Amino acid sequence: MPDELAGPFDSIESALEFMVVLEKVIADASDELQEKLDEATTERYTNGLNLALYKIKQLSSHVQKSRRILNDLTLIRGVLVGDGIARSEATAAQSG
Repeated sequence: MPDELAGPFDSIESALEFMVVLEKVIADASDELQEKLDEATTERYTNGLNLALYKIKQLSSHVQKSRRILNDLTLIRGVLVGDGIARSEATAAQSG
């Protein structure tokens, strides 16, 4: 089965790693936009940067929520796999 997981999003863990990287990139972009806003000279440019900052904050919020969901799924799968191992061991002990 591990051989089949060759793509970047073939597991919850790889998707979670991507979300962590994406969060960092979004934070960097937000900082850059804030710097440009501080240097803005025209009202139109300022409004555009404010809109971009608003949208990047929305994106950041969605990515954080998605990361938390992926983390929860990872934990749930760990519990289920662990429970499956415990059941198979108990069944083997009862049979043997």
